[in-house]
Amino acid sequence: MKKEILKYLKLFLGLFVCSLGIIIIIKSNLGFSPWDVLHQGISKITNITIGQASIFVGFIVITLDFFLGERIGSGSILNIIFFGTFMDLILYLDIVPLSNNLFIGVFMMFLGIFVLSLGCYLYISTGLGCGPRDALMVALTKKTKFSVGTVRNVIEISVLITGYLMGGYAGVGTIITAIFTGSFIQGVFKLFKFDVKSVIHRDVKTEVILLKKYIVNR
Repeated sequence: MKKEILKYLKLFLGLFVCSLGIIIIIKSNLGFSPWDVLHQGISKITNITIGQASIFVGFIVITLDFFLGERIGSGSILNIIFFGTFMDLILYLDIVPLSNNLFIGVFMMFLGIFVLSLGCYLYISTGLGCGPRDALMVALTKKTKFSVGTVRNVIEISVLITGYLMGGYAGVGTIITAIFTGSFIQGVFKLFKFDVKSVIHRDVKTEVILLKKYIVNR
């Protein structure tokens, strides 16, 4: 039971670190991330909010993940719930300053990408299920046999182009995140000797069975 508690603590730490990375990128004041460009583009052509567009995209991507053979675990669900919650909390606490300088903004952009990559490693390595977008990266990495960096970069650039054609806003920071996020994630995975292709995530059904087992054996 202690091992499971530690695993969930690592999951929540990873989600918080991911959220912090996203906020640092936003506060760099150099442009939206590729996924947010897509969300904004969808909101413009459908007249829904960016948040609603994010949820809509999340459901589509997680459905695609399922058909690609990636398991949907408790971590996938908690990602949807707490990713935005932690982002709102960090914004409310105002612990990340807004950049008003290009050089500081570029530094914050790369720092944010690194922090985001570290968060991805922390929560994906628990094996409790990826968030919709990271699960897509993992599934395609397993299917195509390409590196994590290559797959992530292709996803980011494809999402960016799609969102931009829909009318989403892209700045220099958007280009930076699209080009470098995959390489940073691959670098962090190598740093911790983590092979994402070897990860077999537990699905929700397995989580329920384990929970019942722990309760019964108490």
